[in-house]
Amino acid sequence: MNLLTAKGIRKNYTERELFAGIDFGIEEGDKIGIVGINGTGKSTLLRILAGAEEPDAGEVVKGSQVCVRYLPQNPEFPKGMTVYDYVFTAGRSEDNEWSLAGDSRTILNRMGFVDEHQVLDHLSGGQKKMAALAAALSANSDILLLDEPTNHLNSDMILWLEQALIRRKGALVMVTHDRYFLDRVCGKIAEIDKGRLYLYETNFAGFLEEKAKREDLELATYRKNRNILRIELEWMRRGARARATKQKAHIQRYEELKDRTKAPVHDGKVEIKAVSSRLGKKTLELSGLTKSYKDKLLFQNFSYSFCRKDRIGFVGPNGCGKTTLMRLIMGQEEPDAGQVILGPTVKIGYFSQENEELNLTQRVIDYIRDTAEYVQTEEGSISASRMLERFLFDGALQYSPIGKLSGGEKRRLYLLKVLMEAPNILILDEPTNDLDIQTLAILEDYLEHFPGILIMVSHDRYFLDKTAERLFAFEGNGILRQYEGGYSDYLEKRQDKEEILEPVSSGKSVRAKTAKVRTAKLKFTWQEQRDYESMEGEIEVLEEKIKELERQILLFATDFVRLNELTEEKERAEALLEEKMERYIYLSDLADQIAKQNKG
Repeated sequence: MNLLTAKGIRKNYTERELFAGIDFGIEEGDKIGIVGINGTGKSTLLRILAGAEEPDAGEVVKGSQVCVRYLPQNPEFPKGMTVYDYVFTAGRSEDNEWSLAGDSRTILNRMGFVDEHQVLDHLSGGQKKMAALAAALSANSDILLLDEPTNHLNSDMILWLEQALIRRKGALVMVTHDRYFLDRVCGKIAEIDKGRLYLYETNFAGFLEEKAKREDLELATYRKNRNILRIELEWMRRGARARATKQKAHIQRYEELKDRTKAPVHDGKVEIKAVSSRLGKKTLELSGLTKSYKDKLLFQNFSYSFCRKDRIGFVGPNGCGKTTLMRLIMGQEEPDAGQVILGPTVKIGYFSQENEELNLTQRVIDYIRDTAEYVQTEEGSISASRMLERFLFDGALQYSPIGKLSGGEKRRLYLLKVLMEAPNILILDEPTNDLDIQTLAILEDYLEHFPGILIMVSHDRYFLDKTAERLFAFEGNGILRQYEGGYSDYLEKRQDKEEILEPVSSGKSVRAKTAKVRTAKLKFTWQEQRDYESMEGEIEVLEEKIKELERQILLFATDFVRLNELTEEKERAEALLEEKMERYIYLSDLADQIAKQNKG
């Protein structure tokens, strides 16, 4: 049954065309994810579907009995109202008033609200977003529209919300950057791309495959039309000897082809290596850090020495101290005890949760040029304009004032500025909030080639799986525990640990429980398996590189400038080789133990 239909929707934002006459329908039971780069109009489409904004042309038609609930990205809150009253009032209707009181308390308790009588004005931005989400979920609706519902939620809350939306019977349309969330919750993906809407009746993994096929087909059609256009062009140049009517038809066909034959544009295809400054042997050391906030102990006696090319993620519930730790590293706060020790060559880039204040009248390209006109990469000097292209700011957008950008585009611009500073230690605090999926894919590719240290705070499971090689989890009472691998590895180990702590049920023997624990310990994580398979080859490459550097050092023995460069490069290669060797010895030992276990 059709619940809502949008027909011929057109919308312009300043000089930019968002929708060029798109059609969109919502059926009973639909779970649709809307994707597209920042600025394409995802949030605008939700507002139009919710009736909160009017299109420039077209119409939205819904059944007279169809109830729509809408959670905007930045909800507004009444002054002086308690959390409970806010949720209860938002969800109240004639047929649910008796059950809603209990339902509201249950959902607030599940979302971590210990005191339901807290006044909204006193809550943090993340807590307010959770209260708004609780209100949207507790209310009866045929269609639920959610704009970035996972922003500001910790990983456990995201998992809970994921299951709640999978179980929900009503239709759901949401905008989110969380790719695991999209893949598991949504059965349809609607992509907004250059004013058009493409609907894929599949989950996110299927969408990626279908989108690749669509782009391949567009490219094949473009090449075919281009060949026809070439023939037509030759005919036009020669002049037609045929009758005038036939010549007119030919000219008309040529003009139509010329208008249609434009190369398809695929976002984010400008390949540029990562930008960074040289990092010496002494990097960053955290020594005995302790910090409390009011009466709450955030972390105690935390120490860690960062190695070059470390990829470290920090996870934990909201308010546990992740951002505080980042601010301590940046020198923006002081620890209660311990110290942060920086090496002499350290240059930190900090992408914080909140954008710096932007001059809305300044042009996009000038904002980046204020940081650097050119940056050095392995491929040579790269201009600010080229870097902007890499991060999906085309030529026209580069010369637009910042005030015309969407919220997500401003976030992307701020990220690029941090990267343009060429840091050798990059701190990313919740980088996936408000960034679109295409930008995240570009960032992840960029980080894969980043030669320095990465420190990340994130609740995005997909992002951590792709970028982190070690996690520190805030586990309460000031404890930070280390886990190897990405987020999925951490989650698996945490579940194993919880099973160990569970009392043995009467139906299971202690021996069976112990055997399960042992088996869980003796296996490779996904990251360890990947490292073990590639490490031997990487070590061989490094050994050959060191031999070649030693040969060049002898060759340039009298050229002191070149000799110094070669010596420093050899030292870096030797340090990296030592790290790889230590890792390989550990993994080889673990592989032997796993083999013995499997045989026994």
